[in-house]
Amino acid sequence: MIKKTILVTGSSGLIGSEAVEHFDGKGNQVVGIDNNMRREFFGAGGDTLWNLDRLKSSTKNFTYFSVDIRDRAALDELFCSHRFDLIVHCAAQPSHDKARDIPILDFEVNALGTLNLLEATRQHCPDAVFLFMSTNKVYGEAPNEVPLKELPTRWDYARPEDFNGISENCRIDQTLHSLFGASKASADLVAQEYGRYFKMNVGIFRGGCLTGPSHSGVELHGFLSYLVKVTLAGGKYSVFGYKGKQVRDNIHSHDVVRAIEEFAANPRPGEVYNMGGGRENSISMLEAINRIERLTGKKLDWTYVDEARKGDHICYISNLAKFKSHYPNWTLTKSLDATLEEIVVTEKSKSASPIVR
Repeated sequence: MIKKTILVTGSSGLIGSEAVEHFDGKGNQVVGIDNNMRREFFGAGGDTLWNLDRLKSSTKNFTYFSVDIRDRAALDELFCSHRFDLIVHCAAQPSHDKARDIPILDFEVNALGTLNLLEATRQHCPDAVFLFMSTNKVYGEAPNEVPLKELPTRWDYARPEDFNGISENCRIDQTLHSLFGASKASADLVAQEYGRYFKMNVGIFRGGCLTGPSHSGVELHGFLSYLVKVTLAGGKYSVFGYKGKQVRDNIHSHDVVRAIEEFAANPRPGEVYNMGGGRENSISMLEAINRIERLTGKKLDWTYVDEARKGDHICYISNLAKFKSHYPNWTLTKSLDATLEEIVVTEKSKSASPIVR
């Protein structure tokens, strides 16, 4: 196997850290950039330094730089000093709700930062594979137009043809997105353009709920991770709207990185894929609370707020058929129960650790 030099942005985050460990474990040279802006966005709970420390101790060929993707000069210097074969772009302002308070910063990080990285790639290593982690929020509220039925603990699709979820054919315009969805849609489109117009090896993954034990979950981002944290800590949790029956499909960070690996081995320029846990890993808020209470042995102190988050999806399940047809070697390997168990174990160990995070 030919060893590669790989750049991971947002390397201390959920998908970024998983990518660092995975590709380092295969003997590649991995360069990570992350400036811990998640702490600036979300406070101490979003701090990712614990994850960076973990990576430094568990990897062999990982080099870290504190670089802001808005800084073109710093990116140019980085790309001049390294010849990258693969860029895994995970850095982002990731919160649907936070974006309304910081619209300019949100757009600069998500849209301009992505453009800076694409252009640096075009100038310095145009043959590299570039994988951009986008989001299902590029579809805005359009998925809510799919007819739904109400079940005892969840909403679900009413028509048989929608059973496997939302496909990449869902429109992305003429709908409310949230400012986060709009900034990520801008980045999504420009990434497609670099693939199609410049014929670069750019791929776009529109993520559903990405999760796993390396998530620094907070109230505004990191649904399952934060839910486990609050349950274990005995804190209070608010459920917003839709009777608590809103549904998300959850995919473990390992399975996302395996999908990145498959795309990198056989890139399709400008292609877009929905990337989530699919129907088998879908869960509603009520179901998640119940399952986490059983796993932790603790009751969650939660209240219902009869007002949904603006632009929120009622039922979102990623249709994975397109990616599976293009990359038949890829499959989901982590069940939702196994993922939740990992998160619980990790959060318990972190809460028991004397290290201040």
